[in-house]
Amino acid sequence: MKGIFITMEGPDGAGKSTQIELLKSYLTEQGFEVLITREPGGTVISEAVRGVLLNPEYKEMKPETELLLYAAARAQLVGEVIGPAADAGKAVISDRFVDSSVVYQGIARGLGVETVYSVNRPAIGEYMPDVTFLLDLPAEVGIARKKNQAELDRMEQESLDFHRKVAEGYRTLAERDPERIKTIDATLPVDTICDMIKGKVRTLLAGS
Repeated sequence: MKGIFITMEGPDGAGKSTQIELLKSYLTEQGFEVLITREPGGTVISEAVRGVLLNPEYKEMKPETELLLYAAARAQLVGEVIGPAADAGKAVISDRFVDSSVVYQGIARGLGVETVYSVNRPAIGEYMPDVTFLLDLPAEVGIARKKNQAELDRMEQESLDFHRKVAEGYRTLAERDPERIKTIDATLPVDTICDMIKGKVRTLLAGS
């Protein structure tokens, strides 16, 4: 069976984790061995980098440092987990991938979309997602959801203006690549979103 690589994107609080678990169940029913991973993270080294990136004490981190650290964690994840799993015919679902860097560092931080792609090309290699689901959510709603948590990480603690740039950045990215990036209204009921995702995956599998 040919492997499939799916990513779930969206602002903080969009409900990615819930949809990833539901999608895993669906793909398992279709006969796939499913591997779930996340960014930054997914390997011992990448998780260590995650600890640096999201530490709320490191507020002085420069955008360029942030970009390079995300790319480093991604390179390890692709080389150690995503690439081998996809090549082995598994279904890989990642909570975030390079689109997050394009939006957070390229657009919201102002480093530039092409700069982010250039830095990340060695990290990604040939492994771009077959389909990306963007759970679109107003920044105000996402932050309100996240504030119910006990503690916010460094990125989640950014200003509302920053998170608005992130939400709008995702919409801009989806307009640039509508064939791969499928936008779904994250304010819809969980079951409705799940059915929409399954429908698009079903179409993808039928064409593969």
